[in-house]
Amino acid sequence: MKSKLLTLNHVVLFVCASMYLGTGWSLVLFSFPISDQLTPDNYYLQFVPQVTAATHFFTYMTMVMMICAGVMIWSEWRTPQRWVPILVLLGILGATGLTKWVIFPLNDEMAGHIADAVRLKQVLGEWMNLNKVRVSIWTVQWACMMYWFFHWAVRGREPK
Repeated sequence: MKSKLLTLNHVVLFVCASMYLGTGWSLVLFSFPISDQLTPDNYYLQFVPQVTAATHFFTYMTMVMMICAGVMIWSEWRTPQRWVPILVLLGILGATGLTKWVIFPLNDEMAGHIADAVRLKQVLGEWMNLNKVRVSIWTVQWACMMYWFFHWAVRGREPK
């Protein structure tokens, strides 16, 4: 039973890492290419409601991730796989710090209705560059979790 609960914990962490991965790459692949078309008149509706909703959802999901990563660190501590949840937790903390202290001020500025086209271009450019860094962190988190599941899937299929 303990093994099943721990595996469920790890699955929840992987699902959360997958949510970040999908959201981040969706931004990069589908939203960033249209940034040149955004103006002070049309950017708000394309940006602010979605970012506000994502911020609310991901705030709670990040808390769940930290708890699950802590449980995974505890459960893997005496195994060579302990670095997986350690890297994931470091990624959570790094991405959260980047978001809270560097990206949120840009979100707030955009939520305040930027009227100057030059300033909008600067803010969007900085916001996109910072999000590329954050998506890279999220990609590493996901790859670590995939490695953990891959390791155990292969090990479970090896002849005994």
